[in-house]
Amino acid sequence: MSLVVEVVRSGFVESTHLARMLTVSADGAPVQAYGAVHVPASPRSSLKPVQAVGMLRNGLDLDGELLALAAASHSGEPFHVAGVRRILAGAGAEESALRCPEDYPEDRTVTDRARVLMNCSGKHAAMLATCLVNDWPTGNYLDPVHPLQRGIRATVEELTGERVAASGVDGCGAPLFFVSMLGVTKAFRALALAAPGSHERRVFDAMRTNPEWTSGTTRPEARLMRAVPGLVAKVGAEGFDAFVFEDGRAGTVKIEDGSPRARTPVTVAALRGLGLDAPELAGLATTPLYGGGRPVGEIRLRSIVP
Repeated sequence: MSLVVEVVRSGFVESTHLARMLTVSADGAPVQAYGAVHVPASPRSSLKPVQAVGMLRNGLDLDGELLALAAASHSGEPFHVAGVRRILAGAGAEESALRCPEDYPEDRTVTDRARVLMNCSGKHAAMLATCLVNDWPTGNYLDPVHPLQRGIRATVEELTGERVAASGVDGCGAPLFFVSMLGVTKAFRALALAAPGSHERRVFDAMRTNPEWTSGTTRPEARLMRAVPGLVAKVGAEGFDAFVFEDGRAGTVKIEDGSPRARTPVTVAALRGLGLDAPELAGLATTPLYGGGRPVGEIRLRSIVP
């Protein structure tokens, strides 16, 4: 069975999106499973926290807000950009060494394009820092056979409990690993349930304490993390989302057609299915649609289909 998200404008359903969802309880037992949650998927940036663990295991020396930024898809706000430059400066690397593409930040008042403004630049700066602490070459740090990427892939396979089904190239140029939603959920549980001070728990604590650094001050996942104690959430492109509570409750969401607009209502339903009843959820359960500058509809989770 799959979930259906409706796009309703002026009382008419003008579009629909199918979604997969998986949630598990604090002891790891399945709570909700809709769609092919065991089939390999592309978590995209939802895997960044796991990639950050791989970098810590290979000598990366970051904590707090800068570690959160290493696991981020940031909005390019001034403090994000300053943080990326702090990571680079601490490692003795230049901005020109970044291999992510030039991009505009989410803040459209900024009209410049630059690698440091790209939403994955925190991860790339951390990758460079990891290379430099190991005296690894930096010019090819995105190559799948580079020791950095081999180490990250090993971490992904360990924490998901799966062999990578396929690999490709992410939007930022870094290797992309295809694993199942079940595997991603297991990996996020590993972050929350790890021993204090462990690499996994350091990533969880950094993201939990610094939600704006993992996304942006106005982004839905930051709003959720600020409103819900013990929650860490990380979205990815193509309609993916993953989250975990400090007690081990966790879940993943995938919008089948990749549309990000359908993601948050499904994530809210997943959180509610795990017993969460936070006031903040009411404002995120649906997304308003506008016509002529005023609300004329909404994006909402409608039903379950066979």
